[in-house]
Amino acid sequence: MGQEGEESKPPRRLVQELRWDPILGEWVMVSNLREARPWRPRSGCPFCPGAPETGYGWDVLVLDNKFPMLVQDPPEPTRHSFYRVAPARGKCLVVVESPRHDAGDLDELGANQVYKVMKTIQSLVEKYKEEEWAIYLLYFRNKGEEIGVSLTHPHAQVYVTPFIPSKILRELENSRRYYEKNSECLFCRILRVEESDKVRVVYSSRRWLAFIPFFAHWPFEVHIYPRRHVQLFTEVSDEELEDLASVLVKVLCGLNRVFNKPMPHMMVLHQAPLKGRHEDYHLHFEIYGAYRVSGRLKYAAGMEMGGGNFTYDSTPEQAAHMLRASLQKKCIS
Repeated sequence: MGQEGEESKPPRRLVQELRWDPILGEWVMVSNLREARPWRPRSGCPFCPGAPETGYGWDVLVLDNKFPMLVQDPPEPTRHSFYRVAPARGKCLVVVESPRHDAGDLDELGANQVYKVMKTIQSLVEKYKEEEWAIYLLYFRNKGEEIGVSLTHPHAQVYVTPFIPSKILRELENSRRYYEKNSECLFCRILRVEESDKVRVVYSSRRWLAFIPFFAHWPFEVHIYPRRHVQLFTEVSDEELEDLASVLVKVLCGLNRVFNKPMPHMMVLHQAPLKGRHEDYHLHFEIYGAYRVSGRLKYAAGMEMGGGNFTYDSTPEQAAHMLRASLQKKCIS
């Protein structure tokens, strides 16, 4: 029985490939290398100064992800008589945001350090937009054990992909349709509407607006729009970056204090693809705060994962009121 069981197992070879889902029309990244990722190692933090990969004398550090979904020289993908596959060509990077291990989130690092992080992301966009294979650069950061963060040292990730991620593709298609029909940017219109309504605005600065959108999916889902119509992160000016750093610090401060405990969340930069012209698109940040207004964790479950439509147990207006009060009371001196 033991021998038969062993023989029935698939061979253990490195698999890093893209598999096309013909039903949903999107790529799935497959990598069995990811199984080896460490979970909160006790033998020392790999991102602290002096670790084998880090050394000393840095403010923000970019490292290759040791357990990547995408690599620049991928193995040959699985051949199949029916399903479409492609090489998992790309780049997966880790952005270590500070030498400080004890900083809970970007708000504790302060605006000056967050500005340095944003400049680093800009430099990566500038670098990879010149690569012929690179179609999109997604910068994102996950925060909180509740959503699967395996290392607590402040860090983010960058995926450079040979395709446009599905959610971005939907945004591009809908913003193009809206522009063709109305001769204006959909995101610019949303910005004006949210600022006019006021009730969902969380924080307003000279160059950026932070709000929980009318159509929010996650309980504390904050969108941060630049007031100027830009598509790629490299187009954001230094003055706008400085202002963005301050806005991010304040918004994350509010999120992490609305329940007097850190808010598990994801933060993602949505920008245009690295290739082509996309003048009807408008870059922005999206933060998905995962606690409900009751303080309990929101799970993406049956309707969300099975049906694809989110449920919202309260109202974005109530969440915005709570977050705005937290920010104004605890985060603005």
